[in-house]
Amino acid sequence: MVTKKYMTGVVVSDSMDKTIVVKYVRAFLHKKFHKIVKTEKKYKVHDENSVAKVGDKVEFYLGAPKSKTKYMYLHRVIV
Repeated sequence: MVTKKYMTGVVVSDSMDKTIVVKYVRAFLHKKFHKIVKTEKKYKVHDENSVAKVGDKVEFYLGAPKSKTKYMYLHRVIV
């Protein structure tokens, strides 16, 4: 069985029904310049019970697609 890769991010928007937008920031070493580079991406995350609010830190994971742009699922809200 494959274990799920959990990602952590901050909720940017919760205005949609059962969906939140989460900003995910990752840092990596640039191959050529050998500097730490930070990139950010926004994911639409399925929140079945509408638990997360704007500014909350959440943990989410990759799953089967729910719609054209939504394929992440909320695991838990980190306090």
